[in-house]
Amino acid sequence: MSNSADSPGGPVRRPWWRPVRLLTAAVFALAGMLFVTSFNTAKGTNLRTDDSLLKLSDLIEQRSQGNAELDRSTSALRKDVDALARRDDGSTEAEDEKLRALEVAAGTEKLSGRAVSVTLNDAPPNAQASPGFPEPQANDLVIHQQDLQAVVNALWQGGARGIQVMDQRLISTSAVRCVGNTLILQGRVYSPPYRVTAVGDPDRLREALTASPAIQNYQLYVKAYGLGWKVDEREAVTLPGYSGTVDLHYAKPVQ
Repeated sequence: MSNSADSPGGPVRRPWWRPVRLLTAAVFALAGMLFVTSFNTAKGTNLRTDDSLLKLSDLIEQRSQGNAELDRSTSALRKDVDALARRDDGSTEAEDEKLRALEVAAGTEKLSGRAVSVTLNDAPPNAQASPGFPEPQANDLVIHQQDLQAVVNALWQGGARGIQVMDQRLISTSAVRCVGNTLILQGRVYSPPYRVTAVGDPDRLREALTASPAIQNYQLYVKAYGLGWKVDEREAVTLPGYSGTVDLHYAKPVQ
């Protein structure tokens, strides 16, 4: 039998090495592009350090402080506008009294009276499970959005005339949102401990807190892992009026 390689009419050997070399060159070129992109992104810094996270945290804190300054500026301008509008608006005393009542109900005016303050806090860094409870997971040791919402909802249910979270007054469009273990409220960022203050009948407010199923569940974590929970009665408190924007972007009036 003749050797096909030696036969003039036999099959021709394929140049198998050329595609392999081309593929290898392409891989090296792609790796080079990735290294260049990584270097430009890092700007010569170590991508595995927490420096970028620290810079992001600093930026968030800076923006939060800027929003606070804008809130104060907006509040001052609103007072000037309201004063000018009331100077010669032609309204009667009865109409002015009705407007003042609506402003109090809307939360844009100061509110004073007896109050209850609730303080929630993360568990201590070295928190251990109490006897009879399972070892805690990371989420068991921090305050969550639903915990703050449960307190706010219970206080409204208890007849609160006004509520302040941290240093901001809540109104009908306020949203209590948490990202991680930080609170974002009306454009500003807060870290625990969180304080919620409600003006109203202290007895009714306390009863509403005790009766809330969501807070009862939170109390289990207080007992098991040491989450912070403190309720104080205060004889004389003045809540600030809301000073941010009150424009509704999505709501429509009911016909």
